[in-house]
Amino acid sequence: MNKIVNMEQWGLNDFIKNQISPEEVGVIGRVITEGNKIYKIMTEQGVKIGEVKGKSIYESSGREEFPSVGDWVILDRIGSENGNARIERILQRKSKLSRKVAGKRFDEQIIATNIDYIFISMSLNNDFNLRRLERYLTIVWDSMAIPVILLTKADLSTDADKKILEIERVAPAVDILTTSVVTGDGIAAIRKYLTRGITIAFIGSSGVGKSSIINYLKGESVMEVQALRNDDKGRHTTTQRQMVAISGAGTIIDTPGMREIQMMDMGESLDRTFKDIDEIAKRCKFSDCQHQNEPGCAVREALESGEIDKDRWNNFLKMKKEIDYYNRKTDKKADNEYWLKFKKISIAQRQLNKERRKKQ
Repeated sequence: MNKIVNMEQWGLNDFIKNQISPEEVGVIGRVITEGNKIYKIMTEQGVKIGEVKGKSIYESSGREEFPSVGDWVILDRIGSENGNARIERILQRKSKLSRKVAGKRFDEQIIATNIDYIFISMSLNNDFNLRRLERYLTIVWDSMAIPVILLTKADLSTDADKKILEIERVAPAVDILTTSVVTGDGIAAIRKYLTRGITIAFIGSSGVGKSSIINYLKGESVMEVQALRNDDKGRHTTTQRQMVAISGAGTIIDTPGMREIQMMDMGESLDRTFKDIDEIAKRCKFSDCQHQNEPGCAVREALESGEIDKDRWNNFLKMKKEIDYYNRKTDKKADNEYWLKFKKISIAQRQLNKERRKKQ
């Protein structure tokens, strides 16, 4: 007789249960790995293979309508006598980590769902990068999960305290942990987040040690790990998103290293990441200040005084430009508003230049 799986350890809670009516026929499960529309799904009866039915594929308007790792789904059955179980529907997500797909397409790529904490992982060697961290923070804030910054390979660093201070300037309200799987330092701090029913996800570049930490927490080698290359850069070890349960605790989602973190419609989350810049911008004389040559621009003054770091400001502008471009390409109204605003700015600039020439 198969052992019944306790789905509460896998995150089953009232938020999920309340979405299922007593009359609904089917089996609830949680997606733990995904392939090409084929999924491994944890149920009370163990891992089952499920697939999206043909009608759902035909009627879907985008990749975001398919299941992702972390999703709770309803299966039509448990048995596999007549082939794989069919996924009837996806339950409402409480959080969703996603980004724009790489390249020129504007589709959404869902990385994982129904996460409580997202550990943004950076190693304390050559992987340390504040500008990349700002990108990670933006997509995490947008996901509705809680970010935690995880600095790995502390045994290889001699200036961890200095780097922590640098992070605190760009992420003042976010917990920061330092870890080393070599010495075991910091692992207990991770376990404090990983309580029963809680799901955490690890994101970061290849080679930062995400899989090694998961193996340490699990107490066995459930994730493949590889050594760094000679140039201290990571190899892609994790090739797909996958979820594992930690005995007596919650669940962990490991993700492949991300080479690109492209922005979507994340304007509010961008302001949260760059809250210091947003607050300073509110002090500008004009509410529609473009932070160029306008009189009374608080942002320009802060850049000149060093209150705003120039690299941080340039990264903010770059990310904002990506978000604006995404919105214009996916929303015709936003595109029309952009060009109307651009026209007004051009007219105002020409008028300003004309007035300057008169004074000369």
